[in-house]
Amino acid sequence: MARHFGYGVMVPVVGLLLTGCAVLPASGPLATEIVSQESPQGVLGGYVLIDVDERVASISASQPRESFKSVFSAGRPAPDLRIGVSDSVVVTIWEAASGGLFSAAPTQLGMAAGARTATIPEQVVARDGTIAVPYAGRLRVAGLTPAEVEQEIVRALAHKAIEPQVVVTISKNFSNTVSVGGEVGVGARVPLTTKGDRILDVIAGAGGIRIPASDAFIRLTRGRRTVSVAYNTILAHPEENVYVMPGDDITVVRDPQTFTAFGGTGRNAQVPFDAAGITLDEAIAKAGGLLDYRADPAGIFLLRFEPTALVGRLVPGRELPSQGDLVPVVYRLNLRDANSFFLARSFAMQDKDMLYVANSASDPVQKFLGLVGTIASPVISGAAVYGTVK
Repeated sequence: MARHFGYGVMVPVVGLLLTGCAVLPASGPLATEIVSQESPQGVLGGYVLIDVDERVASISASQPRESFKSVFSAGRPAPDLRIGVSDSVVVTIWEAASGGLFSAAPTQLGMAAGARTATIPEQVVARDGTIAVPYAGRLRVAGLTPAEVEQEIVRALAHKAIEPQVVVTISKNFSNTVSVGGEVGVGARVPLTTKGDRILDVIAGAGGIRIPASDAFIRLTRGRRTVSVAYNTILAHPEENVYVMPGDDITVVRDPQTFTAFGGTGRNAQVPFDAAGITLDEAIAKAGGLLDYRADPAGIFLLRFEPTALVGRLVPGRELPSQGDLVPVVYRLNLRDANSFFLARSFAMQDKDMLYVANSASDPVQKFLGLVGTIASPVISGAAVYGTVK
């Protein structure tokens, strides 16, 4: 009776599970389903499937990235600092002999006998770009270097002072500054020096960055152009540490680079790069690697939007299912081929990429057998107890 009881229950249960195998829980499509669902030629919408090989990896690696050096071409420091409106200057005048306009008489109270120098108090360059010099009038100094202003004052005092010599000093420099803000120690207008200052120099002058280097991006605005480069990229490539120019704006922004991992990996989560850049093999490792009992090594997929021009080079002659200037692309890597490990090392990840590892074709069968065991175990136990009691 126990045997008939067990069979009577198991037969319909097994039949039900066999017919419902297709709806068993899964983390995503199988590799064969991703391939079969690719957009057919000439059909818009969907995505393009591209197998990663040496040619694809080479073309992807050759894509230009945002660069300070290529955009601003600042290979040398800014020209000599020039006086600007709102700067403060100090003018000191010497004469060759006493008794002149700017020299003190030997008997003048409080002055050393034979003094031949005078310092004009600090003054701010007016909106019209001028300063006042006694006996020379108002002189236009905006846009000139201190040396050029010295020559202008000497010419204006010729035939008035006794062989005058002049020194002009910028005491407060506001026009030759760079604004630094964002995630820095102290946001400030950092004055430039005559030797020339690079991006990291002015950031250090503002107290340095106050966030992890892996999360920091440097945004440089010059005129109407703005470029953002990772802080670690500047450290790794010194040519990106370009000279800054007066009026530049530098902002340190926090922008953690991440990718999403799901499917047959040890970690289904949003994973941070924690570096200036990572490659596909590093991304797989950060995601916990492949699960031996679930993952399909031939079904490693990377999903991202690529520029239409790039995809046109990767799959020439194909009509692309573009979304504006971007094309949904699914890159496939087969890790059953040992050469694919080297390809993964040369294939760079991008911010907000999606890494999906497909389940193996046997995974539904394993889940089915596990489910059968879960359901059958109490039935068999109950039948055994029933038989024992009888």
